Amino acid sequence: MALEAIRDFLPCATPAGWIEAALAHPEELLIDHANCEKKAASTAVALLYRYPGRGELLRLMSRLAREELRHFEQVLALMEARGVAYRHLPAGRYAGALHELVRREEPGRLVDTLVVGAFIEARSCERFAAVAPYLDDELAGFYGSLLRSEARHFQGYLDLARAAADDLEDRVALFAARERELIERSDTEFRFHSGPPVAH
Repeated sequence: MALEAIRDFLPCATPAGWIEAALAHPEELLIDHANCEKKAASTAVALLYRYPGRGELLRLMSRLAREELRHFEQVLALMEARGVAYRHLPAGRYAGALHELVRREEPGRLVDTLVVGAFIEARSCERFAAVAPYLDDELAGFYGSLLRSEARHFQGYLDLARAAADDLEDRVALFAARERELIERSDTEFRFHSGPPVAH
């Protein structure tokens, strides 16, 4: 049911070309996944500092930050067991391009930041489900477990956004259009949230 809600929310499915690229770049898949968990924790902590008067947001972001850091540790452990060194990878275009649409004035800034969080978490879940059938049992099981917890994160962001906005649908539609473009447009570098690779 959670995955069905996520697929209904997202504007498109992951292209088959991205799955092929993920299988061809197993180290980058894990490294950038670790980066995504770290960035998600950082975003949650930043929201804790920025909006101290919003009790429900504080409770959700505190829990989310702990869970994301735990997932980061789990990805690192998998990498270590597989002999994958954690190295720097430049950020992909996905999150930055979504954040370009975030309004600068409140309460629009809060609403849009939460909507971006919902899209990032939802897309992560959809990608876990898309690639898991092609992975080894250990990694597929891990991604299956992440799917359940990250689905709660997606819903939490969306619920907070709805509580902060009178009419959310226009903002969701705006970000959905950008998200579809980023997911379906070809990318020169593979990342966890990249588009399909450029055809050669």
